[in-house]
Amino acid sequence: MTREVTHHRTQHDDNCRPATSWRRATAAFHAWRTRRQEHAPPTSDTESPAPEAVPGANTLWRMRTTVQDEPGSLAALCGALAGQRVDILSLQTHPLAEGTVDEFLLRGPAALPASAIATAVESAGGADTWIERADAHDLVDAPTRVLGLAARTALDAAELPLALRQLLGRCTIRSQPAPAGGGRVPGGLPVEGALDDTVMRLRAPEGGVITVERPYLPFTPTEFARARALVELDARLGPRLPHGRDVLTLAEGSDITVRRADTRDLEAARAMHERCSDRTLKLRYHGPVGDAERYLNHLLSPRYGRTLAVQTASGRVVGLGHLLWDGDETEVALLVEDTWQRRGVGAELLRRLIGMAVDAGCSSVYAVTQASNTGMVAAMRGLGLPLDYQVEEGTLVITARLGQPVASTAGELGSASAP
Repeated sequence: MTREVTHHRTQHDDNCRPATSWRRATAAFHAWRTRRQEHAPPTSDTESPAPEAVPGANTLWRMRTTVQDEPGSLAALCGALAGQRVDILSLQTHPLAEGTVDEFLLRGPAALPASAIATAVESAGGADTWIERADAHDLVDAPTRVLGLAARTALDAAELPLALRQLLGRCTIRSQPAPAGGGRVPGGLPVEGALDDTVMRLRAPEGGVITVERPYLPFTPTEFARARALVELDARLGPRLPHGRDVLTLAEGSDITVRRADTRDLEAARAMHERCSDRTLKLRYHGPVGDAERYLNHLLSPRYGRTLAVQTASGRVVGLGHLLWDGDETEVALLVEDTWQRRGVGAELLRRLIGMAVDAGCSSVYAVTQASNTGMVAAMRGLGLPLDYQVEEGTLVITARLGQPVASTAGELGSASAP
């Protein structure tokens, strides 16, 4: 169960109070989270020490600074950068009610620290200067990057949160569903959304709210307009998924199909729940078995992540794998019908979900389970990735650090084809 779902239930569903065992698991879960290293970026990178200089090497920087909207202000800024032998590779302007935010992509000598660049800019009239390291991906101009993100969003509804993060940089994105009872917009959010310094709130296509937070750098009206345009594109296109699917042959000879799934598979997922034993559902959802179906609509929604379904030749869904965006973290979860367990189905789902996480740029994924769930533990270990384990009152959190090749399970499953 994702931490986002836990938060939603305890704050927005007063008629669905979890049982005591669920509260204990949730409390342990939050205790584990508070001890983890925070992923929020630093307030400023200007004081970070420069790496050891390499003769002739250069460093790329992304920088923002606020200048007065008056003739000569930008020229003074460019002169200060030239005095430090810093090249301006690109420049974007973000007009404000008072002044202008200038966003630069810079290339400077490797021996020049960020603090020296910031000092030079501020001496030339820049204010609220922010600077951090850039890489080759930042060399793509803004219109090209936005068009690429729009194309990704158009092909796959689950890409919207990732596109927003790539558009806006390091930020935390959370989705709040519409309230029960037919309400459409929590908190009276206007149609055009709301921007408040480091927080923007956008109306989600299905009636909820998408909240984007970036504490280390305020959003500009230009960024807000770009984010709103991506969300409006998603709303106009409606539900959609990539059409690809793989047909795999298990070692025993049975054929299964692995494909993307969404809320249109809700009835098939409910039918699979009914065929699962209470033990299987309890290991998956860590709470009362009767609560399991309440989460399906959330889990299958592309707004919260990606779902893979495994179906038999007859079309029956016998396994679900979820990759869930949880703020600035990513959760992975599996459910396989009892009669299909220990046949390599869960391992194949997990391998594919990890591949999706790598493609999405995730640095790690975590699985929340119970210490007695040997199947999930074995599947995580079978990835061949570095793992961290945290145990709190029977709740086991396994974190896999990505960036290394995922162990293949093709030999276990047999042949595969992609029609």
